[in-house]
Parts: sequence; C-alpha cells; structure tokens
Amino acid sequence: MEAWPTSHLLELPPNGVQEIRKLYNFDSPDRIKQAVDVLEDWLKKQDHILKKDFSRGYLEKTIISCKGSVEKAKRRIDRLCTYKTLLPQFFLKTNWRTECKEVLDIALIAVLPKVTKDYYRVSVIKFHDKAMMEKHCLLYFQYNFILIEYVKAHDYVNGFIMILDFEEINILDMVTAINPVVLQQYMSILTEGFGARLKAIYVLTQSKLVDFFINITKKFLSEKISKRVNVIKTIEELYTTIPKEILPEEYGGQERSYKQISADWIEELSTKQHQDYIKMMYEACTDETLRRPDQFNDDLMGIPGSFRNMIVD
Repeated sequence: MEAWPTSHLLELPPNGVQEIRKLYNFDSPDRIKQAVDVLEDWLKKQDHILKKDFSRGYLEKTIISCKGSVEKAKRRIDRLCTYKTLLPQFFLKTNWRTECKEVLDIALIAVLPKVTKDYYRVSVIKFHDKAMMEKHCLLYFQYNFILIEYVKAHDYVNGFIMILDFEEINILDMVTAINPVVLQQYMSILTEGFGARLKAIYVLTQSKLVDFFINITKKFLSEKISKRVNVIKTIEELYTTIPKEILPEEYGGQERSYKQISADWIEELSTKQHQDYIKMMYEACTDETLRRPDQFNDDLMGIPGSFRNMIVD
C-alpha cells in the first residue's frame, strides 16, 4: 500500500495501523489493497466528482472510518465533495494563524499526541472567558475543518474523543451565539462528510446552564451521538476512560501543556505546505450538472438552505 505522510504532532504505536485494519477484517495487505482498488475504480467513473486523484492512503482511511465498508466509503466521498459545493462558506479559510486569529482568542484546540489503548485520538477544546458572537461560530467551524483535513491526511485512528472545557465560558453567551442552521450543517459535514467517528464527548463545567446548552445542541445531533455526550464536573471523572499519560498537565496528566500543544498546531497548520493542501482539498467538489438523476443523495435534502432551494430557484 501507498504510504501516507506522518506528523511529529501525532503519535501512533508501531503496530497501530495493522491492529486497526484487523478490527475491520483487513488482516492482510492484499485485502485492504483490493478494497482501495474498488473505491479508486469507482471514483474514476463518477463524472460529477471533480477530483479523481485522492491518495490511496486517503481512500483507505475513508474505508476504515466506514468500518470497512467500501459502499459506505463511496457515499462518504460523494457527500463530502457535495457539501463542499453546496456549503462553500465552511471551506473558505486556509491559514489558521492569520484568517482564524479572532477565534483563537475564544478557544484553543489541542489534538493530543498519544492515542488511547483502543486507538482513539483525544482532542481538548478549551473555551476562554471572552464574549462569543454569532460570527465566531462559523469561524470556529471553518478553523476546525482546516484541522480535520490535516488529521485525515496524517493520522490513522479508530475514532475521536472530544473534551469541551467550558469552565471559563459564559454558557448563555455561547447558546445565543450559536446559529442552529449553521450548527446542523457543521455536524452533517463533520459526521457524514468527513466521517468523524465520535466515541465520546465530555463537557467539563459546573454551570447549572449546561443542561440548557445540551438540550439545545442535541436537537442537531444524531441519536447515536447524543447518547455519547457526557457532562462532567471535575477532570478526575475522565481518568477511568482516558489515561493520565495522554492528558495535558493542566488536566492532571503527564503530557505537555495544552497551550504548548495548541501553539504547535497553529504553527503546523499555518505552513505554506498545509495551506496549499487545503486549497487543493477544498476544490474536491462536484459539478451537479454532471450527476446522473439516479445518483442524487436524498439525505442531502435535509440540509437547510442547500440543494432543495437551489433546484427550486
């Protein structure tokens, strides 16, 4: 199989790739090669998908994110390319340091170097005591997709665990800043397009308003993901599921400070190399005039303000 680029920011045990493949019955290099061959051949025949030259590593990781299903991987690639056509406002930023500077004052993201024993990557999103406005919501989502494109290119994991640290933020400010339509679109792109498999979402806060926030956001999450949202009042509650050696020192862990980790990510995601990669991947969209009618994905009709309106207009 074709090798993919590695990153000094993302560690994986030496046998990690092989163990993850085995989880989905790819216990030999030939089996995963055959699956990627099928996906690659299918892609060449899709006139409406403009990008044909996805790396074989990218295609393999898409199959893995679909639990080994090539058919689901086909739909996922089609959806992501379609989302980039229908919802281009999410794919406008390419430089974390300059274009997303405003949101860095609101929140820092630290994708942690080590994975759990079952190969899940942990991210800490620390929100600061700053007034949040609606424009920050979209900017945060744009900022997140720059990161996700990097992780998909360089990492090989079974899924993700998110820690949302709301200890400092005014939750009521956050709720009023969230545009429900934008949130729903973001979650659709994240889970149905990029295929981010979320094992758990931990919300760290002692605020009594957290239930209000959770009840609102759950309306825009799938039932499966909604059940994986957990509110915790102390970081110690995490230690039964996330080893201390993975967590940053601010959270009682043995890893470097989340501020240092986040600063390294800002540096890496602002390089010209990654900006060029982002620009290329954001062009991986569709020409809907070339899509056969029988290929239209009815699931996308649920995206507010997207394809349904475009057809009617």
